[in-house]
Amino acid sequence: MAGGKVRKQREHGTRQHMQGGIPFEKSKGQHILKNPMLVDTIVQKSGIKPTDVVLEIGPGTGNLTKKLLEVAKSVVAVELDPRMVLELQRRFQGTPFSSRLKVIQGDVLKCDLPYFDICVANIPYQISSPLTFKLLSHTPPFRCAVIMFQREFAMRLVANAGDNLYCRLSVNTQLLARVSHLLKVGRNNFRPPPKVDSSVVRIEPRRPLPPVSFKEWDGLVRICFNRKNKTLGAIFRQKRVLSLLEKNYKTIQALQHLQNSSINEQNVTSEDVLVLANMVDDLSMDIESGKEDDDMEIEDGDLCGGERSAFKEKVLEVLKQGDFLEKRAAKLTQVDFLYLLSLFNKIGIHFS
Repeated sequence: MAGGKVRKQREHGTRQHMQGGIPFEKSKGQHILKNPMLVDTIVQKSGIKPTDVVLEIGPGTGNLTKKLLEVAKSVVAVELDPRMVLELQRRFQGTPFSSRLKVIQGDVLKCDLPYFDICVANIPYQISSPLTFKLLSHTPPFRCAVIMFQREFAMRLVANAGDNLYCRLSVNTQLLARVSHLLKVGRNNFRPPPKVDSSVVRIEPRRPLPPVSFKEWDGLVRICFNRKNKTLGAIFRQKRVLSLLEKNYKTIQALQHLQNSSINEQNVTSEDVLVLANMVDDLSMDIESGKEDDDMEIEDGDLCGGERSAFKEKVLEVLKQGDFLEKRAAKLTQVDFLYLLSLFNKIGIHFS
């Protein structure tokens, strides 16, 4: 009896992890939506028009793909697993949908993405950060992306100043896009169920891109969120921060003297957006390991002792001018960060 019960449990477990005879691989983030009502809701909330080309990432066995094909002009599906590619081709072969589905086998982070109007995706959670910024760097611009993320990652994307999960990811993403939370999705809606709940998020790229150097922007935000609940006055008194800024200041002064040109005279391109993606791999790892943003990046330095240097006074004067000395990164809005960056740049202090 006991042996039979064990065998039944094993068989049941196998069935849960298969569809169309294909076993799912958790290591590849393969968690297939099994709730048809949820699939319908996601498609409805995507606002797809009959003239739209839809990009789907990680289509799996095609449950969401079929619904997308029913409402869109065409679907481009990017799938890494060759077994899933064959299943997709088999599923739609000989149907009216076959001519409107293009399947690209490959890693979406390495592929050149074609034109699309809307992206709809249930993605492997481990690529959430780099994929988000790859999409935001895409040209020509798309209308929106509706993506299923791990819930905590999603809530960081949409967090506002003052929220507990507000972090560099929030600030950098919202600089480039309007982000809104659409719905929470319980883990039992997937086969096999992941360990965490999910959320569907809508991302609408801002166009044109904001006129700011993304290297500089992330340099400032990185410093401020090093200890997001400390005052900026305390953060910018750190020796390591002052040393970095003074080195940049002297380097840029020397370059400007030689070139007789301003550091800010540059054309911002969509490729510059990928600068922000350089930090997100580490951030996603910290989310998974339970670390807080406060513990990342720059180590605390001792406060400068003795007589204050002229450069330190210059930095602190900027903070005083903008009334930032006693403010904390966790409470600053996009407008605040842009204003602070402009004040530093105005007196020749840069972050890249």
